[in-house]
Amino acid sequence: MNTLIIISVLPIIILYLGLYKAKKALLPVTIIGLLTALGFACAQWGNEPAPTFSGMLQFNNFSIAFSALTIVSTILILLLSKDYFERISDHVAEYYAVILFSLAGVIVMLSYHNLTMLFIGIEIMSVSLYILAGIKKNDFASNEAALKYFLMGAFSTGFLLFGIALIYGASGSFDLTDIRNWILMNPRHIDPLFYTGILLMIVGLCFKIGAAPFHFWTPDVYEGSPTLITAFMSTVVKTAGIAAFLRLFSTCFNPISSFWVPTLLIITMLTLFIGNITALYQQSFKRMLAFSSISHAGYLLFAIVALNSSSANAVLTYATAYSIASIIAFGVLILVRQQAGTDNFTAFDGLAKKNPFLAFTLTVAMLSLAGIPLTAGFIGKFFMFSGALSQYQVALVIIAVINAIISIYYYFRVIVAMYFNAAEPAEVAVPPYYTFVLGFSALATIVIGVYPVLVSGLI
Repeated sequence: MNTLIIISVLPIIILYLGLYKAKKALLPVTIIGLLTALGFACAQWGNEPAPTFSGMLQFNNFSIAFSALTIVSTILILLLSKDYFERISDHVAEYYAVILFSLAGVIVMLSYHNLTMLFIGIEIMSVSLYILAGIKKNDFASNEAALKYFLMGAFSTGFLLFGIALIYGASGSFDLTDIRNWILMNPRHIDPLFYTGILLMIVGLCFKIGAAPFHFWTPDVYEGSPTLITAFMSTVVKTAGIAAFLRLFSTCFNPISSFWVPTLLIITMLTLFIGNITALYQQSFKRMLAFSSISHAGYLLFAIVALNSSSANAVLTYATAYSIASIIAFGVLILVRQQAGTDNFTAFDGLAKKNPFLAFTLTVAMLSLAGIPLTAGFIGKFFMFSGALSQYQVALVIIAVINAIISIYYYFRVIVAMYFNAAEPAEVAVPPYYTFVLGFSALATIVIGVYPVLVSGLI
């Protein structure tokens, strides 16, 4: 609970610092506050689950592990913001504050034990993201991204809220444990409205993680938003969405999995094919990352389609690998785009000669996203495939392997451009903060790939 309090109060402090023109203190205070919140979260590790607000929130190892991941990801992203927000606006404090408000919503999503708190957490996070997507007021693409995100987000929220209402109407409770107990006591007399509520909630949650066919907002919003905000959406928000998805279906709806698994199985297959095939045709590196994030949502759904005792650990491992690699990719993109003025693949031509460090870190990220051995991404995919095979989802694994092979083409495309394409010898400067974040993330990707037990056995 202390973690949530700190992250909720911190943006207010940041706004006051902005009011008094203390720009130099914004980043240090934000990082110190997040590290403090991370410390309080880790201090609860292994303790008995602490119910809060009459049991509406529950802080256990599941919520602590994912909260730690999202906080660390936010810290790494904000370290990349040094001088980035200043180039966009004179009002820098608002960027930090709204990101932190969104993170507060994320923490609620990761800790809910009541459907009301799930809805509140999603709305706190989403409203903040609508603002962040369109925060470049004079940029048409940013305005378009915010409008599309807002309209589609409001539409999907209606599905989610209607689903919650139907589930409450049938079971008489918002509490996850009470709903599960009601299912167990009435296995053959479940109201059809309850099943309808589950399907509506699947629609709402699939939108939040960018799963097909509810993915249409993803490429345009990711492309139009400021790059750092896109990195936040692609990592922290996706992690929160899939963790909330997993918590709901593993705690609540597991006893009637035979009803919703076929639906989710079709969504997973669509997500894999649509994400990977559309990524093949992209000329923009940023847009390619947007479509690839759709395919990764499909891999993350494996853990829910094939629910078992290791699903939470599999999601944590995969989300960690994906988040770290994505932060590297977006960080390098920011620097390359500043130098080249474009985010097309041609901007990466000859990067290995211009800056070997950037080329190496981006290569590690691309290898991890492609699932090449000795990287964290390979371990993440291995756990997902193992979990699916344990539930006899052989066809799904075969489809996933085919899609993983397809993804190698567009991930290696940027590696080929960096090492084998010729370009003018212009240097790409790397600020100290970027050196730390990219170096740390690349090292973490390799270390987790070699010693997966550092992450895989936490929950």
